[in-house]
Amino acid sequence: MDWFQAIVLGLVQGLTEFLPISSSAHLRVVSTLGWGTDAGASFTAVTQLGTEAAVLIFYAKKIGVLLGAWFKGFTDAVVRRTDEYRMAWYVIIGSAPIAVLGVIFKDEIRTTFRNLWITATVMIVFAVVLAVADELGKQKRTELTMRDSITMGFAQAMALVPGVSRSGGTLTAGLFLGIERKAATDYSFLLALPAVFGAGIFSIPDVMDKTGPGPHASTAQMIVATVIAFVVGYATIAWLLRYVSKHTYSVFVWYRIVLGVGLMVLLATNTIPAT
Repeated sequence: MDWFQAIVLGLVQGLTEFLPISSSAHLRVVSTLGWGTDAGASFTAVTQLGTEAAVLIFYAKKIGVLLGAWFKGFTDAVVRRTDEYRMAWYVIIGSAPIAVLGVIFKDEIRTTFRNLWITATVMIVFAVVLAVADELGKQKRTELTMRDSITMGFAQAMALVPGVSRSGGTLTAGLFLGIERKAATDYSFLLALPAVFGAGIFSIPDVMDKTGPGPHASTAQMIVATVIAFVVGYATIAWLLRYVSKHTYSVFVWYRIVLGVGLMVLLATNTIPAT
């Protein structure tokens, strides 16, 4: 991997991680279109550490409150009745599906699921699902329940397939459940923390392994790409929270459809390889 590629992929990761358009799909597509080869699932997982670090800082106060309530709740019955204590458990329990399925389907995540025909198809399918949720969702609730956390957790797990989108899956589920856009977005960001940090740390040895196929990033390139993803990701969080408070997700729906159709055309004409 050259430095330009590492910088571009870091920018792409930061720009797309929190938008409902699938960062893993964009890294897959950009690396294939730009350099003719897939940067790999491990590279994606490690650069996501940068964007999740942005979440840690952006939500530092809230995360501190949740962690404090969670630890105090083990010995304090009063704390166990607070919203903060319940939310901490919602994040933990909601993270379980993607953690379990990520281990079970580890090999498929790195191979089968990265087929661009699959990516193009789910980009379009889940664009339609998001549009329906955005149109029909009642958006009357700001408080989550345990059922909400589990449902959104399984929705997040679908993002193991590039093209689904981690944020898109959780936001779509939240809208169908009647949760207000910003509340669903906040929970989506928090829900990603355990899973993404776990996947990123777990993937560091793989991305440092230079014997497999595809471009190999040096340690310095990985650090730079991750830092870029952090800076751009932080700005994207701030922008998205302002945007969803006043707008629907229609722009992302149409973007996903156009990208999915464009990919299918490129694949059908053998302009780019599917694998």
